[in-house]
Amino acid sequence: MQEEFELFRAETKDIKPIKQDTVIAPHSRNARKKSDLRELREKTDTLFYFSDEYEPLLNEHDGIVKYLREGEDSHLLKQLRRGDFSPELFLDLHGLTREQAKMELAALLLACEKERVDCASIMTGYGTFTLKKQIPFWLVQHPKVRALHQAPKEWGGEAAMLILLDV
Repeated sequence: MQEEFELFRAETKDIKPIKQDTVIAPHSRNARKKSDLRELREKTDTLFYFSDEYEPLLNEHDGIVKYLREGEDSHLLKQLRRGDFSPELFLDLHGLTREQAKMELAALLLACEKERVDCASIMTGYGTFTLKKQIPFWLVQHPKVRALHQAPKEWGGEAAMLILLDV
């Protein structure tokens, strides 16, 4: 054991210690991490509502999907259909995959909540109708969604839907 220690001293005798002259401010690094973690947690919490397995029974008539949360005034759907509510935020999902669309939808709902926006428009386009069919299934699972309806022509018509949120 003593021989190994002497051998180590002989091998490391010319090594100079490194001078630590760089200081990393712990506050700025931790603050950014905390805000990033909070944002990630909020997105994860919102995504928790979007199950791909859940298929609610939606009121669909002539290809028009509509939904009204239980306990809401039935007049809300008529107001959405007529365009009485003007969307303040718009989300265009053209060309996105299902997973990307799910993330963007979660971000839209968070933005609506933070900005206190009660009406938003989601543009799905025509395409293969994959997102157009799936988006309502995800939205009805979220507790903040009061109602949804195909958008009137001035807000996108068949290629978009309006959602009304409880903010």
